[in-house]
Amino acid sequence: MGHIYLDYNATTPTAPEVVAAMAPFFGDNFANPSSLHQPGQRARGPVLRAREQVAALLGAAGPEEIIFTGGGSEADNLALKGVCYALRGRGRHVVTSAVEHPAVLGTCEWLAAEGWDVTFLGVDAGGRVDPAALADALRDDTVLVSIMHANNEIGTVEPIAALVAAARSRGVLFHTDAVQTVGKIPFTVGELGVDLLSLSAHKFYGPKGVGALYARRGVELVPVIHGGHQENGRRAGTHNTPGIVGLAAALDLAVSHAAAEGDRLRRLRDRLRDGVLARVPTAVVVGARDALMPNTLNVCFPRVDGEAVMLALDMEGIAVSTGSACASGSTEPSHVHLACGVPAEVARGSIRFSLGRYTTAGDVDRVLDVLPPIVERLQAMSPTAEVGGRR
Repeated sequence: MGHIYLDYNATTPTAPEVVAAMAPFFGDNFANPSSLHQPGQRARGPVLRAREQVAALLGAAGPEEIIFTGGGSEADNLALKGVCYALRGRGRHVVTSAVEHPAVLGTCEWLAAEGWDVTFLGVDAGGRVDPAALADALRDDTVLVSIMHANNEIGTVEPIAALVAAARSRGVLFHTDAVQTVGKIPFTVGELGVDLLSLSAHKFYGPKGVGALYARRGVELVPVIHGGHQENGRRAGTHNTPGIVGLAAALDLAVSHAAAEGDRLRRLRDRLRDGVLARVPTAVVVGARDALMPNTLNVCFPRVDGEAVMLALDMEGIAVSTGSACASGSTEPSHVHLACGVPAEVARGSIRFSLGRYTTAGDVDRVLDVLPPIVERLQAMSPTAEVGGRR
């Protein structure tokens, strides 16, 4: 039996069509797109077309609003540091949430150490930020709000349009980390109303090491990588031509299939959720059930260590995650679960199932066969278990 991969929120396989689109730029068309000679100009054209394609797929006003980066984390850093330094004369207050990806939380902590004042908004039990709480947190010196579009661990989709409206009423710029939503749920930057948006190709079947930042026309950014004139002076570095072409090709494929694929994955996700809850009565599902990514299910198993469950599933040929891939190796409860009010002893038993293009009903049924006895065995071994494995 082949390995069952249920960790698509961590990364996705590069689609064959994307690999084919990238192939020429590892061979004959290898030149630097910034070079003025003919080979350079032959490489420049595909980069320009990719920028136009990404802008159109996101609903941007034009290609100049797309900045190619080395991934989602760099895009987040550029958005937050770039805006904060550009507007530091106006104010030094930033608002974010307690459940952000480490790329945003870490950047905010760095800004705080550099003299910015950062407000971390709490969330409800489903992981949602209240627009009224955001409105109350805004100040005259607030220059930026950064709230993720959907959480990478529990899958909750934030009410971005309402949050943007609160920020816009005070003239504050809004950034969203949309790494988990781009290419997975249909939307445009205009529908969200955001000023800045981060994305990463490897989350939607593109290559690793390339991402983009959408920055609305007129938004001023101070670059965080210096040394060249690329990206209109906003991000130095030789263009990753095959990566950029691959990002555009992957985004085109993902957007065209987002609605239908979302429906398919939602059915599989619900089948998995209902099966787990029926077979493991102690299981606790975390996330806003009425506002979840179609492919994501986060379940906590009390009195067990999530890493032990993950390793046991891996021995059965099933790949899952204990939460954020960027936090792997940590035995501490996830900051997302704690912010949602999940007790630490329950949060330590968290498992994230994230489904994708190659997930089948058979995969789900295999998990439902294998998982319950694993959890039962581990709970029976728990120091807090009583006779018969029950508390």
